[in-house]
Amino acid sequence: MRDAYHEELDSIGDGLVEMARLAGSAIGRATTALLDADLKLAESVIAADEKIDDLQRELENRAITLLARQQPVATDLRIVVTSLRMSADLERSGDLARHVAKLARLRFPESAVPRDLHSTILEMGQLAQRLMAKAAEVIVTKDVDEALQLEQDDDRMDELHRTLFQHLLDDRWSHGIETAVDVTLVGRYYERFADHAVSVAKRVVYLVTGEHPDELTPPPIPMPAD
Repeated sequence: MRDAYHEELDSIGDGLVEMARLAGSAIGRATTALLDADLKLAESVIAADEKIDDLQRELENRAITLLARQQPVATDLRIVVTSLRMSADLERSGDLARHVAKLARLRFPESAVPRDLHSTILEMGQLAQRLMAKAAEVIVTKDVDEALQLEQDDDRMDELHRTLFQHLLDDRWSHGIETAVDVTLVGRYYERFADHAVSVAKRVVYLVTGEHPDELTPPPIPMPAD
């Protein structure tokens, strides 16, 4: 019975990894659809989000069943509860990728992003995909140091987000209000996607240590030798 119980716990972790990988793939493909005005690709991203939603529902059902039947305590309880929270982050990430794809579909056959901002949006999309890939990795490895690194990696996304606003507020902006709204929205989608990846990593830290990242005691500073 205990073997089956731990297999079920492992399957919840596997489901989280699959959700993260699907969300990472979705944001990468949505970025391509957005910049290339690729309607077919945008539609495929929108349709594929249902798979992430299905995985979340399946994971929630497994977790609730475990709570009801096994009444886990201590570390096992932390695994189940934290997994439920991570699944919510990952489901929301999938929704954000879908929003990017929907914007691509809305502006087809034009690109919603002006040509002079393509490189910025491309970097945001690539970074979002890398952050989610790293989140998937730390779910598997439970590497606390790697998980903590994600928040620093996210600093670049914040810089790119600020860059978009600098363009929008520039007196030389010539792309109109509708495009300004589109760029504002898409920048927010990427910034929030990255935040969810960081949130997943922080939950892994809590899962492993029982402490939230900001509660961790920093390692002692080595004293210089005499």
